[in-house]
Amino acid sequence: NNRITYAVVRDIRQEAFEKIERLPLKYIDSHPYGDIVSRIIADADQFSDGLLMGFTQLFSGVLTIAGTLIFMLTINIPMTAAVVVLTPISFFVAGFIAKKTFHLFKKQSETRGEQTTLIDEMINNQKVVKAFGQEEKVMDRFNEVNERLRDCSVKATFFSSITNPATRFVNSLVYAAVAVFGSFFSIGGGINVGQLYSFLNYANQYTKPFNSISSVVTELQNALACAGRLLDLIYEETEVPDADNAEVLQNVDGAVKLSHVNFSYDPKQKLIEDLNLSVKPGQRVAIVGPTGCGKTTLINLLMRFYDTNAGTIEVDGHNIRNVTRKSLRENYGMVLQETWLKSGTIRENLMMGRPDATEEEMIQAAKAAHAHSFIKRMPKGYDTDIGQDGGSLSQGQKQLLCITRVMLCLPPMLILDEATSSIDTRTEIKIQEAFSRMMQGRTSFIVAHRLSTIQEADVILVMKDGHIIEQGNHESLLAKNGFYAKLYNSQFAL
Repeated sequence: NNRITYAVVRDIRQEAFEKIERLPLKYIDSHPYGDIVSRIIADADQFSDGLLMGFTQLFSGVLTIAGTLIFMLTINIPMTAAVVVLTPISFFVAGFIAKKTFHLFKKQSETRGEQTTLIDEMINNQKVVKAFGQEEKVMDRFNEVNERLRDCSVKATFFSSITNPATRFVNSLVYAAVAVFGSFFSIGGGINVGQLYSFLNYANQYTKPFNSISSVVTELQNALACAGRLLDLIYEETEVPDADNAEVLQNVDGAVKLSHVNFSYDPKQKLIEDLNLSVKPGQRVAIVGPTGCGKTTLINLLMRFYDTNAGTIEVDGHNIRNVTRKSLRENYGMVLQETWLKSGTIRENLMMGRPDATEEEMIQAAKAAHAHSFIKRMPKGYDTDIGQDGGSLSQGQKQLLCITRVMLCLPPMLILDEATSSIDTRTEIKIQEAFSRMMQGRTSFIVAHRLSTIQEADVILVMKDGHIIEQGNHESLLAKNGFYAKLYNSQFAL
């Protein structure tokens, strides 16, 4: 039973985790991380507990029922028929209670997921909580969720615990009825007292599994409620798969074209409308504009993290919907403002995009990103284990490692989204020089708020409310004295 149960739960967990890798990003963005974690960990555990109890009670119960039924048939067939007809009444009682408890167990599981979400959120943002003195408010929020979890757990357990005594009561009535019925048989000479005694013992053994099984039915409601949340995740619609005849991008020059692109995260709130853009191979394209204008959204569309609602995006004349996602993303190097480092050594993090790189190539990339010096000061150098999300590394050091990772890959197209936002000015100047060398002959998209960092761009796109309102190089845009000029001059305003 244990082997079967844990094998089933292992397979379900594995399928759920694999599904996360295939879900569209809009699902991940719209669901709390803690709730997803709760489904895979806590709900799977509750499901396994229910299966364990169910298998054990069901297996032994079925064997007991089968054995006692055979013995009762050998003693008296009419009395056996009466027992078989009357005993299932307990199942109807158990089923009635089970229906009432299912929604309580489902609510318990959902509240547990809400609690996990809150814990995950608060642990990840503990510095912010302490900085703004929110400890008491966070405790109040936790206590409120915790109290709701206690309340629905108690109710679910209370109503489910009624099942066993209720079915025992019903089966006791059945036992008494059989005893009375058997007594009349015995008086009439149809059965002797010894046989009646034996039959009643078998009848008692026959009804016991029904008590146990009906009790398990309500416990299974908890397991089924948890399984339902897991299966909702597993059966969630995956991102649109690559077409069977999808092309693999090779030898990319870096020509990018957007034609009449429309996109919005929420259909009720328009974001990008009729966006047109043509980028030549090797061009440096800077994207600027106020917060929320669609800069990062444009990057998401280029990487095909989201698909356009209308219009097309082409790379070297190939519609990106007709090429494999893997080959598209392999041709982009991406450095974001938000760093991401996995648990493991510095070496493993740097070689993530190019596992076959040599030691010398890795060191050269680190030197170009000005990360080599601080890496060598680490206890084990490149073999230092940095822990989850960079551990104790500073935000600037994490960003340098992410820059090194891209410099080691050197793909034909680059995306730099506030790539140096956490780095000191002196190091930033040096990295900008390294970026300039790296971007030679590579199509580059640069998102920046500090306009001084993108003055050398070939084309500057000025975005506002999802539209490109100005386009040109730094000098020509300043000469227009338009929106870009106001953004640029606002940096120096007192």
